[in-house]
Amino acid sequence: MDRIKRLAHDLPEDMDAALITSEVNRRYYTGFVSSAGALLVTREKAVLLLDSRYVEAGGKKVTDAEVVLMTDMARQLNELFEEYKVKTVGIESGYMTVDSLYSLRKVLNVQMLDDPRLNSIILKHRCVKSEEEMAEIRAAQAITDKTFIHMLDLIKPGVSEKDLQLELDYYMLRNGATGLAFETILAAGANGSMPHAVPGDNVIKEGDFVTMDFGAAHNGYCSDMTRTVAVGKITEEQEKVYNLVLDAQLAAIDAVRAGVPCNSIDKVARDMIYGAGYEGRFGHGLGHSLGLEIHENPRFSMLCSDITEVGTVMSVEPGIYLDGRFGVRIEDIVMITENGCEVITKSEKKLITL
Repeated sequence: MDRIKRLAHDLPEDMDAALITSEVNRRYYTGFVSSAGALLVTREKAVLLLDSRYVEAGGKKVTDAEVVLMTDMARQLNELFEEYKVKTVGIESGYMTVDSLYSLRKVLNVQMLDDPRLNSIILKHRCVKSEEEMAEIRAAQAITDKTFIHMLDLIKPGVSEKDLQLELDYYMLRNGATGLAFETILAAGANGSMPHAVPGDNVIKEGDFVTMDFGAAHNGYCSDMTRTVAVGKITEEQEKVYNLVLDAQLAAIDAVRAGVPCNSIDKVARDMIYGAGYEGRFGHGLGHSLGLEIHENPRFSMLCSDITEVGTVMSVEPGIYLDGRFGVRIEDIVMITENGCEVITKSEKKLITL
C-alpha cells in the first residue's frame, strides 16, 4: 500500500479528508520537495496543488496524486470539497500555526478538525522506516562516520571550536551530504557542560574534552551522532565520567527492542548515571526518533510511554554535564528490531586521546 492510500485508509470515520500543508509531510506522502503547496487526500482522490515554480517538476515526479497548478488555493480546495462531498477535514495540528488555522477557517467551506488525530496518524506512518528510507539514513550516517575520522587529525590545542565546526560541516558537504541534519554542536572544556553549546572562539586546550554532536543529511534523511574525545592528559574524574556514560549507553542499547515502553529504555541509562552519584547531571531524554526531521516521535524519555516498534530509528545519547567544568555525551543511532536493535553508527566509542 503506497503512503497516500494508507493515509486515506486510516482516516477516522468522521474525517472526510486530510489537508497536508507542511513541507515535510507533503514530501513524505508524495516524494516531492516544495516550499509551498497543499495536498488534499480524500478516500477517493488525492490532489497536490503546486504553484508555478513547482508544478511542472511535480507533474513529472508525483504518481500517486493529481498535480494541479495552484492559482487560488481557497477557491480550488472549496471546489474539490464540493466535488467529493467533503464536510470535515483533518489538519496537521503539530505543524499548523493557530494563525494559519484561523485564516483557513475564514475561507474554506468545511469544518476544520483541529484535534490531534490526523497528526498522530501521520507521525505513526513516519515512525516505521521503509527499506528505501533506511538506505538514505545509512548513507547519511556513513558520511557522518567518515567525518568523525577526518576530524580526529584536526583536533589539537590552539584550534578554536568555530574553526573545527566549519571544517566538519564543509567535509560532510564535500563528501556526499546533501545538507546538514542540524546545526553542529562542538564544545570544548567547560563549554561541554552545556548540552547545546554554540561553537565559538573558545580555543582547545591540553586536558580538554571535546564533544561533537553532528549529522549529515542525505536526500532529506538525517543522521545524528555524538562523540567526546580527550585532548592530552585528562583527570581520573574525567575518565571515570566518560566510562560511566559509555557503560550507560551500552546498557541502554542492549535493552532496546520492539514492544517495550520508551521510558523503560531511558530508565536503564538514567538509573546507572543517577545511581553513581550524578543525579541531575543528565537533564535531557536518552534519545529520539529521526528521519526526515532530526527530532521525531517517539522519544526515549521519562515522559514517553509509547511502545517501541520494529523499523523505528532512534538515537541513544546519555550524557553527564558538570557545570562550568566539562561534559560527556556519547550517541549512536539504532534501528529497532523484534529482539534487539541494529546499531547504524560505526564510529569508535572507547575513549580516544589525541
